[in-house]
Amino acid sequence: MTEPLASLPTTDEEWRARLSPDEFRVLRRAGTEAPWSGEYVDTRTEGVYRCRACGEQLFESGTKFDSHCGWPSFDDAIPGTVKEIEDRSHGMVRTEIRCARCDSHLGHVFRGERMTAKNTRHCVNSLSIRLDPKR
Repeated sequence: MTEPLASLPTTDEEWRARLSPDEFRVLRRAGTEAPWSGEYVDTRTEGVYRCRACGEQLFESGTKFDSHCGWPSFDDAIPGTVKEIEDRSHGMVRTEIRCARCDSHLGHVFRGERMTAKNTRHCVNSLSIRLDPKR
């Protein structure tokens, strides 16, 4: 289900042809969908969440939890699949998370909130991921 790296788009024009305008805005321009609007906010289906841009497995459903923040939240990512980048936009310092494979924007990670035993919340846009349900 993961697409070969060689076949991934390399230009904005190619990404625009592949993604919807909203997906492009979030995944390739680090946009954010409105809170409580995403299809996966309340999903409890077992499976794996993949990058919507390249198909890479990012989060297992067992790490998803209800953070009441308006976006899907996970307390862990599949090792090596998510990279963290300092984000100083909007007058604050946060940690952006991106797909390590295709560099698409996923959301932000927050630590120290004490919402789970791992003390981590990957706050992810539904437009950045696609659920591959367990069969």
